[in-house]
Amino acid sequence: MNDMGRIFWLGLGLALGVAGAICLRPASQPALAGNDRHEDYVIATGPIALGQNVTSDGIWLLDYRAGKLLGTIVDRNLGKVVGWAEVDLVREFNIPPKQNVHFLMTTGTPIAGNTALYLTEINTGRFAVYTMSPRLDGTGAMLIRRHDATMFRQPQANP
Repeated sequence: MNDMGRIFWLGLGLALGVAGAICLRPASQPALAGNDRHEDYVIATGPIALGQNVTSDGIWLLDYRAGKLLGTIVDRNLGKVVGWAEVDLVREFNIPPKQNVHFLMTTGTPIAGNTALYLTEINTGRFAVYTMSPRLDGTGAMLIRRHDATMFRQPQANP
């Protein structure tokens, strides 16, 4: 009988341990990614200020093929994408024709309520900081503004 009591208490302890581990495990953490890429495109998101205490999701899209940086927001009231703003990165980064380019892009801390976009091109050694805000001409479109551009190293020769 003594062995039966030990087996009972061992089984009860194991059952309570498993139940406790299941009940008290931390909730799974969601993956919070602000950017992604596929082939010749990179996308990043971040909040954009539309007014006092009003924000919306800003969407940045880097199009390698066209050499363009595109930006827009999602209108929270209508659930629709507002017109796209664009920056010609070939001109902006002074990239020679047919150069093999390698862009890196991510969002960072907001500047005046708008998420900063950090964009660099590895071969030219150029780095720029952009934000996006509504245009003030009443069209409802967006405007991409470059805050700073610099060189982080001298350009490499294209192999």
